[in-house]
Amino acid sequence: MWDPKETLKSVGLGPKSEQKRSVRVAEAIRNELSILLLTKVRDQKLEDVAITRIQLPDDLKCAKIFFNVPGDKKKQVAAEEGLKRAKGFMRSHLAKVLNMRYTPDLQFVYDHQVEKTVEIEKLLQEIAMERSRDDESGS
Repeated sequence: MWDPKETLKSVGLGPKSEQKRSVRVAEAIRNELSILLLTKVRDQKLEDVAITRIQLPDDLKCAKIFFNVPGDKKKQVAAEEGLKRAKGFMRSHLAKVLNMRYTPDLQFVYDHQVEKTVEIEKLLQEIAMERSRDDESGS
């Protein structure tokens, strides 16, 4: 029999106490970097940057930070360069705030998942419109 609680646990969405340490640290890094981008970073290229998700291995050595920025490819490249320049500042901030023995190295990657999601939503809307047209013509 299907148990929704078991499904949530299997994808890492159970109660906070049951989450792996790497998941909790990744969530803390995401929160801190989001706040940092909103409040302290003054680079114009990083104004619209949003941290979408973070992948952190169990050894907590290197955090792969996925970000998104609205706009064209030029804006994405500029944001990635700005993030790479601010990497040291962000890492030292995380070291102060998170109070960990070792602060993970930060690696910034543009998140293409958002674009794929938008494409899929458009396709689903087109399918829904075609079905509604077929239903109207068939009735």
